[in-house]
Amino acid sequence: MSNTRELADVKAAPLDAREIDAAAKRISGVIDATPLQFCPRLSAATGARVFLKREDLQIVRSFKIRGAYNLIVQLSDAERAAGVVCASAGNHAQGVAYACSSMGIRGRIYVPANTPKQKRDRILTHGAGLVELIATGQTYDAAAEAAVADARRTGATMVPPFDDPRTAAGQGTIAAEILDQLGEEPGTVIVPVGGGGLIAGIATYLQERSPRTAIVGVEPSGAASMTAALVAGAPVTLPEIDPFVDGTAVRRIGDLPFTVMSSLGGEVVTHSSLPLVARQGPGSGHFTMTHSDEGAVCTALLGLYQNEGIIAEPSGALAVAALDNLVVEPGSTVVCLISGGNNDVSRYGEILERSLVHLGLKHYFLVDFPQEPGALRRFLDEVLGPDDDITLFEYVKRNNRETGAALVGVELGSADGITSLLERMASSPMKVEQLEPGSPAYRYLT
Repeated sequence: MSNTRELADVKAAPLDAREIDAAAKRISGVIDATPLQFCPRLSAATGARVFLKREDLQIVRSFKIRGAYNLIVQLSDAERAAGVVCASAGNHAQGVAYACSSMGIRGRIYVPANTPKQKRDRILTHGAGLVELIATGQTYDAAAEAAVADARRTGATMVPPFDDPRTAAGQGTIAAEILDQLGEEPGTVIVPVGGGGLIAGIATYLQERSPRTAIVGVEPSGAASMTAALVAGAPVTLPEIDPFVDGTAVRRIGDLPFTVMSSLGGEVVTHSSLPLVARQGPGSGHFTMTHSDEGAVCTALLGLYQNEGIIAEPSGALAVAALDNLVVEPGSTVVCLISGGNNDVSRYGEILERSLVHLGLKHYFLVDFPQEPGALRRFLDEVLGPDDDITLFEYVKRNNRETGAALVGVELGSADGITSLLERMASSPMKVEQLEPGSPAYRYLT
């Protein structure tokens, strides 16, 4: 929101590498450098040397503590006495809460009503009695409006999650750590994008200190606000978003992040099936903006959990999801930022569902069964393949009808099995309708 920065009473120096280095010194007593881990699985899959920057291991389980602490530690005594207020999808709130408890500052934190309970509980834990948590609206933007109104009414200092140079500078300290830990210029750094403060800080630092590095920003397809802004030439407010990847589900990119990223030029890839080419060249880093389907994000999240034992939230898996469409030079160094690990275990059912749909393994059908003995048996024997499994079956018998519709969910043994399944359904005397992803009926199921 444009008025968020107005209320922040911005006094910091312009965003640049020197200010990011200064931010690193300010937060060094609170923030430990997170590991940069080599990932054999993703390296073998891409032909590159893939490293994971583990911001999920921060004390608040995300990178957000960096920006929040860097801003709040610079407040005057009068500003500290008046307290702080912020809006967040959950992770920034934890950073603000931890900063408040560390410095003895009172704060009010506004979150969307759909913020997972796990994140809400941790916000209050990190706040140690100094923060008040207020849930309002269904999106970050609704929470932000309430926070802005609070700041105007009370005189508290607004702590923006991304649209402030102090926030972006703190988040940009990740880039300084990557260069120090790697000991060389990375070929490509992949950064998840929500409001844009993280990529603004990282891109600013890399452009000055590692200019050959290619930067890839990745958003969830259902909330591609940076992509929309770069295409339009100015920040725009998306009419609707998919809040599933909650940490990056932002309707409008920040003004400061847009200014930083639009100055880099580069290309915007708006079709998820197009391969991205991460280019490098002496003295000229390359910026690419793209997005990943929510199902692909879920698949990447499950892959990290099952193979590397990393508990990432959906936003935290965005950078890894982008690897599927990224073409890199063999042997080059790629860094994927795992931005957060505040996932709620109650969400894993939906995460698995979305992943199976994305992989082409899960399908739903309306089947008109004859209301006679043996109809279901014939469906199992004559229509389903040997490796297919029914995962959902809902049917109500109607005695006054010859047929009855059943909702059937089928999980395939392999994605290419859908062609033969549809052929067997077409030759069956039963009337079958496949529910298409994106339809109202399908969205009800998933």
